Amino acid sequence: MPDEQLIHEILSGDTSAFKTLMEKYQMQVFRTVMGFVHSKEDAEDVTQDIFVKVYQSLASYKGESEFSTWLYRITVNMSINFVNRNRKNRLLQSLEDIFFKPSSEKTPLEQLEEWERDQRIRKAIDSLPEKQRMAFILSKYEELPQKTIASVMNTTEGAVEQLLQRAKNNLQKKLSTHP
Repeated sequence: MPDEQLIHEILSGDTSAFKTLMEKYQMQVFRTVMGFVHSKEDAEDVTQDIFVKVYQSLASYKGESEFSTWLYRITVNMSINFVNRNRKNRLLQSLEDIFFKPSSEKTPLEQLEEWERDQRIRKAIDSLPEKQRMAFILSKYEELPQKTIASVMNTTEGAVEQLLQRAKNNLQKKLSTHP
């Protein structure tokens, strides 16, 4: 069923249509949120909050862009807001994951080395300027085409291409300067 029809049914009071719409986009939203928050539990919470906001805001959706574009804008904005509010707690949670959730496949040293590598990558991504980070996450985590990213970010495809190139260059510099 097309998004427009689902939206019409939701606005007419059909809650099962919202469930259908949510199921259609839940994994995409979750993957995008994961690109920002890096924690499964946090991503699940933010994803849930996003769908609450979508439900509450659906009447304001004008149909001027694709529903998915409107949804990505909400997803990116709420993810960035969450990250900005919760920066300090993320490191503690990551450390707890290593030391209190042992893996039978890897030694603690291997887990720590993997965690350190992942932290460097996450820190490098998180340190990108906001627009570069947004374009990078939508491109690499969601594998969205530049045209869609341009629509979500309300900019041109050329600007998205430049943002992605700058993000790539910045990440290479940040990751090559640290052992």
